[in-house]
Amino acid sequence: MNWSSMSEADLRRMADDAMADLDRERAKLGELGRLWNENTTVHAKDRSLSMTVDGRGELLEMAFTGGKYKTMPPAQLAHVIVETLGRAKAESMAKISEAMGDPAIPGIDVAGLASGKVDPMEMVNSLLGPMLDGFGGLEALGGTAGKPADNGRRKSDD
Repeated sequence: MNWSSMSEADLRRMADDAMADLDRERAKLGELGRLWNENTTVHAKDRSLSMTVDGRGELLEMAFTGGKYKTMPPAQLAHVIVETLGRAKAESMAKISEAMGDPAIPGIDVAGLASGKVDPMEMVNSLLGPMLDGFGGLEALGGTAGKPADNGRRKSDD
């Protein structure tokens, strides 16, 4: 894109559009914070147990209902536990994905952030890095993204 050939009005419109996209993403992140505090409870298909996960899909509680679990072979009980936990996590992540929708800014993986599978700094670097390359990158602006907090030294180096 040749920025010098664009009119001031075009540049202003592009900046306004970018800010509107950013505002929409901020609102989604606010909703994400609310969803993280919301719990989801799922019952096993045979009703032998229930599991409650938080908004990130982390197990908070597992409760056995009745005595059926006592008569189940260990492999069957293990299968019921794993299957129920998987459904609970999937339901929790589905709520996040539904609320977040498609990102207005390509490259933002809100569900990945919510589940902890995406490193926020890596995502920021991938989004801002190309834009800032013309300025010498994030480090030239005083950023520490991508650098360890200890400047690469091991504790034994001190």
